[in-house]
Amino acid sequence: MSDKKQKIVIVGGPPAAGKTAVITQLIRLITADGKTAAVCKIDCLKTGDRETYAALGVAAAVGLSRDVCLDHFLAVNLEEIAAWGARKNADILIIETAGLCHRCAPATKNTIAVCVLDCLQGVRVPDKIGPVLSDCDIAVITKGDAVSQAETEVFWQSVRVLNPTAEIVEVNGATGSGAQYLKAAIDERQSACGVVGDELRRDMPSAICSYCVGERRIGNMYQQGIVTKMEFDE
Repeated sequence: MSDKKQKIVIVGGPPAAGKTAVITQLIRLITADGKTAAVCKIDCLKTGDRETYAALGVAAAVGLSRDVCLDHFLAVNLEEIAAWGARKNADILIIETAGLCHRCAPATKNTIAVCVLDCLQGVRVPDKIGPVLSDCDIAVITKGDAVSQAETEVFWQSVRVLNPTAEIVEVNGATGSGAQYLKAAIDERQSACGVVGDELRRDMPSAICSYCVGERRIGNMYQQGIVTKMEFDE
């Protein structure tokens, strides 16, 4: 295994926000700078992103969580992913996690957390994202060219309210415009070498109930484990 220190970047955000397109543009800049990148995509059931990334000439891997929460799956496998990146002699290891409920935030204290958001999804979307946005280091806004300047500014402000400290950059995934600012933001941040003993930035929610282990029947008599019930105003 190489002794080279690798910088680890974890990219999250809602589905179809443009995460893969943004990462593709970022990789082109990284390799043009003479550095080595490796990418690991975490998804649920199926993805073709390994071929997309491999076509750029970088090492690419895929992890499919199947019946397990994506971000729990990533946390369980982060040590192994980092070791794989080191074996590939990567200067920068990028981990893309597909967006689901957004309550989990798999970024750790010593990695660089990036959240990708799509302007077209509306100004209320940031309020629904949770820790993947509120705990990130860099917020990337995509598709800003498809809305008015006023709408873009409102969207930026929504992001700023939820995460006052994050650096916000706008990137066009199709043309690559703005990707240089994302690369600069990553370059100026330090990422500690190694993930063993590192800590998640936020506790993940508990989800161990009868349905987690295969129960299909509906009704209180079939429910065990951690069960949270709604309260209704009558």
